[in-house]
Amino acid sequence: MDNALFSARVNDAADICEKTQKPKFLGFLTADEAEDARRLLNNRRCSTKFFGGYEGAERVMLGCFPDWDEIRNFPVSAVTFTFRKSDTLRHRDFLGALMALGIKRETVGDILTEEGRAVIFVTNEIKGFVLSQVEKIGSAGVKVSEGFVPPLPLQDRLEELSVTAASERLDCVISAICGISRAKSEELIGAGLVTLNSEASLKQTRAVTAGDVISVRTKGRFTVVSLDGRTKKNRIIIKYKRYV
Repeated sequence: MDNALFSARVNDAADICEKTQKPKFLGFLTADEAEDARRLLNNRRCSTKFFGGYEGAERVMLGCFPDWDEIRNFPVSAVTFTFRKSDTLRHRDFLGALMALGIKRETVGDILTEEGRAVIFVTNEIKGFVLSQVEKIGSAGVKVSEGFVPPLPLQDRLEELSVTAASERLDCVISAICGISRAKSEELIGAGLVTLNSEASLKQTRAVTAGDVISVRTKGRFTVVSLDGRTKKNRIIIKYKRYV
């Protein structure tokens, strides 16, 4: 989305909330768009929250709420697709099928798949359409139902990898996991394009620890699993998960 148009839509949502004293929603947003929205709305009078249907969602909806609204429900629903395990259906198959029906990308959140099942988060406004109109994904027949049974599928979301780095410093870790130079990682941090646990981090020397979630604009989102091991050359072995 064009940056100017995106900024206008975010500010319009906040304006409407502040004027009407009613919740206003925008989304689903990518991780990068969500970070941009956080910065744009930093000093607004309304309260803001991001939610994608479950804790840790990659694509999230922006909610602008009047201060008195403590419930803060989001118009997000989960839809479960079940199919034969012999039918290999992945994220791109579901997204392509939904887009072919004329559904807008911003109304579809995370698409999580595994053998025989997929859970997709959508806006309430298109939930009924998806439940009633989707019978096939590609050539594979699917059954569609509302909600989901935990745990959520993770097969298409996380890829486990490992790299080595000179230290636990944020710039070193980013350089390693993104496959870029140390100078480039410093540049990204300085430009505010890196978040650590959803907060912009401008300190290159900040230490990264297990469990930290790092988002790097244009590079992706990563969860650090461990930094315990050492190579023979005394480099730190970083085990992490990449959102795909």
